Amino acid sequence: YTILSKVHSDRNVYPSAGVLFVHVLEREYFKGEFPPYPKPGEISNDPITFNTNLMGYPDRPGWLRYIQRTPYSDGVLYGSPTVENVGKPTIIEITAYNRRTFETARHNLIINIMSAEDFPLPYQVEFFIRNMNVEEMLASEVLGDFLGAVKNVWQPERLNAINITSALDRGGRVPLPINDMKEGVYVMVGADVPFSSCLREVENPQNQLRCSQEMEPVITCDKKFRTQFHIDWCKISLVDNTKQVSTFPEVIRGEGILPDGGEYKPPSDTLKSRDYYSDFLITLAVPSAIALVLFLILAYIMCCRREGVEKRNMQTPDIQLVHHSAIQKSTKELRDMSKNREIAWPLSTLPVFHPVTGEIVPPLHTDSYDNTSMPLMQTQQNLPHQTRIPQQQSAGQY
Repeated sequence: YTILSKVHSDRNVYPSAGVLFVHVLEREYFKGEFPPYPKPGEISNDPITFNTNLMGYPDRPGWLRYIQRTPYSDGVLYGSPTVENVGKPTIIEITAYNRRTFETARHNLIINIMSAEDFPLPYQVEFFIRNMNVEEMLASEVLGDFLGAVKNVWQPERLNAINITSALDRGGRVPLPINDMKEGVYVMVGADVPFSSCLREVENPQNQLRCSQEMEPVITCDKKFRTQFHIDWCKISLVDNTKQVSTFPEVIRGEGILPDGGEYKPPSDTLKSRDYYSDFLITLAVPSAIALVLFLILAYIMCCRREGVEKRNMQTPDIQLVHHSAIQKSTKELRDMSKNREIAWPLSTLPVFHPVTGEIVPPLHTDSYDNTSMPLMQTQQNLPHQTRIPQQQSAGQY
């Protein structure tokens, strides 16, 4: 486990394959390469972000990850080198961006991966820590405390951190920003001795049953982690590489020449003609005939089987027919009378202005007219297409 406290141009590092590698990009170093604030003596706190990529490529190698929470925190490169990259120098370009002045500074990190076959770690355990973020776990003192707790319950001769992965990279959900919730971290450690009895307690049938019921299993050594690390024992994984057998079948490489399948025989040019008359009958004629029969049956039922008005009247009592006829006759008379009714329009519907000239229409009565005895519906005069309602005359004028 290696942490570099400073970043220098063209710095060489020598991590081991299969062991956790951590490289810290400190903002304090890059502040010296950017112009200071205009006021002398003022402490600069420029927001600085980093971009890391493999030289000649837009992204980093698959085993190398990078994280920086905010522009005011340090960046961290971390990952577990693979055996395939042993002996091949990996050049990482590190570009720092000053978000205040928009200036950049570039450095190269040369990673020389060393082989770790002389110190194999066949027994590996992956823990899930719920109360940690990945950048908190990558700190040297926090990871050292965790490895110390694991060493107390395992008692190995050699113990190394193999890999650290955020729960978000495993499909986990982003935690809610309440109660200081953490995203969770998967930490894999390896040792050279078999698993202890405490670690094997997670394989007990009772604990497996409690995990299936979403209950906390009973682990005797949990108190050695609980003070600082909250471990989800239902998600612990024990890997014994000494007992693993390869499930991939052995690939037998041939000469690269396909076996002789004989000469190609194309189909004959003289093909027999096919009669599609039966197919036509089954596809079109038969469904059409069935539809025609159903149509005729429906037409007979709808048109030829109707009872009619005469049959209905013959089955109805005479007194009911007389009542029904009287009601229909009265209704018709009322409708005719309502059509012929014509009365004068009320004054409230008369226009105020002349429809042609636009002049104001004079009132029907003068101002001196006594309107105390004026009826609500006044008589309208000189209105076209209106029928005048006859006025009542005083007694004796006949």
